[in-house]
Amino acid sequence: MLRHGNQTIFIILSVLIVVSMGFLFKYYNGPAYNWFNDYGAAVFYEIFWCLFAFWFFRSRAALIQIPIWVFVITCILEFLQLWHPPLLEEIRATLIGKLLLGTTFVWWDFPHYVLGCVLGWLWLRQLHRIGYAKKSQS
Repeated sequence: MLRHGNQTIFIILSVLIVVSMGFLFKYYNGPAYNWFNDYGAAVFYEIFWCLFAFWFFRSRAALIQIPIWVFVITCILEFLQLWHPPLLEEIRATLIGKLLLGTTFVWWDFPHYVLGCVLGWLWLRQLHRIGYAKKSQS
């Protein structure tokens, strides 16, 4: 049970770091701010969703499935930005809706989603190792 608790603590710390960095990038206004605001923040967005899913699904198989599903779902959300029904526009008008759903379709987001999912996968691998390091030592 201790290993599961340690892993949970590291997941929480990871989420706090990723969310903080994501907001820092989203609202950064220095040199190259456009890249940080639009694309750098997208990388952390992907990592966040990988960590969030890992909170619930911590199996070895989930290590590969989570980043793939995060990528697929965020790509669907990106394409949904081409659709502007009134309900979606109302949601996108809020800060949470804008952060979660986005507002503008951009092809250049996709490579950053791939990068975020790859980094998320690497992060999940490390968290998985933390969870099972104690088990192998006992």
